[in-house]
Amino acid sequence: MKKVLKNVSFVILVLKMCVIFGQETSAQKRIIIDVGHGGKDAGAIGINGIQEKDVVLSIANEILRLNNELEKPLDIYLTRYSDTLISLSQRTKLAKALKANLFVSLHCNHSENPNARGIEVYVSRKQKEFSKASVFMGYQIESALCKAIGYESRGVKFANFQVLRETVECCATILLELGFLSNKDEGSYISDNNNMERIALSILLSIQQSIKL
Repeated sequence: MKKVLKNVSFVILVLKMCVIFGQETSAQKRIIIDVGHGGKDAGAIGINGIQEKDVVLSIANEILRLNNELEKPLDIYLTRYSDTLISLSQRTKLAKALKANLFVSLHCNHSENPNARGIEVYVSRKQKEFSKASVFMGYQIESALCKAIGYESRGVKFANFQVLRETVECCATILLELGFLSNKDEGSYISDNNNMERIALSILLSIQQSIKL
């Protein structure tokens, strides 16, 4: 926790210094990838013992790695870079402090029904300035993901999750459920490193395309 908070504090300090010294921050749009759960909060547990917190962290790190290989990398920050528990309020405060243009929260699903499958996207139930942009971004990313990895679409839905309702006033914000760990096929698929890379690349490229529109 201390290490992550130090990293976050350092980023905020740098931004404040830019203002103090009259330097202009980049006009490039800033993306926050919210890496769900972490630390003692494992999130969903798959049928093969895989933990949601580990899956989403691996995918987020792949997004960063692939982004660094782009000719013009996007301005991306993670809410956590290791297996650490970050509170929901700290996640949303980071998005506001960094003046994010897009907030994408990564999660995996679980169901008592072993046949439940597919990708779904959530946007805030609150109707705010960035509500329409959030819905549009949600459809764009879900469509790209389903096409890239062959998962079924469960649609874009409205919810009152804290990370959504506390960020929709400042930026487009979505929560991705990247398949069901409780489903044998999807749990096995997402456990494979190569497939994690495919998912990460699809998310990155769809974000890159969407923010240009």
